[in-house]
Amino acid sequence: MINKRARVAGFAAAAAVVALSLSACSGGASASTADTAKINSATDVASAGGMDALVAAAKKEGSLNIIATPGDWANYQEIFDGFTKKYGITINPSQDSASSQEEIDAAKKLKGQDTAPDTFDIGSSVALANTEYFAPYKPTGWDDIPANQKEKDGLWKVGYYGVMAVGYDANKIKTAPKSFDDLLKPEFKGAVALNGNPTQAAAAAGAVAYATLQNGGTLDDLTPGIDWFTKLKKAGNWNAADGKPNTIASGETPVLLDWSFNQKGYATSDTIKGGGVNWKYVVLPGTAYVGYYNQAINKDAPHPAAARLWEEYLYSDAAQNAWLKGGAYPARVDAMEKAGTLDKDEFPGKLDEVAVMSDKQATDAGTLLNAKWANAVG
Repeated sequence: MINKRARVAGFAAAAAVVALSLSACSGGASASTADTAKINSATDVASAGGMDALVAAAKKEGSLNIIATPGDWANYQEIFDGFTKKYGITINPSQDSASSQEEIDAAKKLKGQDTAPDTFDIGSSVALANTEYFAPYKPTGWDDIPANQKEKDGLWKVGYYGVMAVGYDANKIKTAPKSFDDLLKPEFKGAVALNGNPTQAAAAAGAVAYATLQNGGTLDDLTPGIDWFTKLKKAGNWNAADGKPNTIASGETPVLLDWSFNQKGYATSDTIKGGGVNWKYVVLPGTAYVGYYNQAINKDAPHPAAARLWEEYLYSDAAQNAWLKGGAYPARVDAMEKAGTLDKDEFPGKLDEVAVMSDKQATDAGTLLNAKWANAVG
């Protein structure tokens, strides 16, 4: 079973807008029931009465409840700080380690309460199965989001995605790996680890998927990836330690397959750098394995205007570049690069080709890993 920050797969289609109008509220008092109803029906900034009206309504609400979105994940803290500084709205985080399904469960349990989540940062398979809990909304920049990364009415849309990458301590590994074959060489003796167990952790399962793609396989069958790890074990290069910041800092796991945003976090960690580790990472040429992270608004959000304003901010250049700085690829990356608004200093470059898991592929992968993983590296 893949846990929260392992959410994989994502696909959908085009666009449609329902035009409604919202009159701006006067300052000071809380929004009226009628105004709240109009905000709840707003499907884009125009139908919210324009940006000024949306901002005014959100400021009156004063708060935004987020769930399962830790500040140290993909540079979210910079996004929190930017949103609050720009709009003066307090962000109330909860359940940082919750899974995607637990986000939905919290919305059900807390429905009608002020503490219910306003928004979701959610994996694709859970998003696809729970669209009944989402409010349709198309933020500014909607047209920049690729068609296969959004639901046609705006119920969910990819915000950013992680890419599987090979991280390594450049003080120990003098030459960056250029392929999975390089990881089988003697200089990687006992070095190559995963972030967790592939039967339980998404990052580790993603590493097996990545190995599959890099060895000529497809996501329909992860056997080539499992077989590659068997080769890694026979070569003496497998490291059974659970790769985490502390094992990187101690030197126990000098090479780690993990998501790009985690790798970026390791590379910039004062603790890891303070331990004498020079952490770098590479996305290998060829097909990249990615995991989509989708944004959605709770249809019963206690702060419906703030939830919509949050999405407006998430798809702004500032927030998209903040995700990029955190090692993730933002959904608007191609359009921003074309427009010249992408932070080129943080951009690792275009991916040759990407692959994401469908819900069925993820289920089949879990079954296969449960059956074969222990024998592959045991």
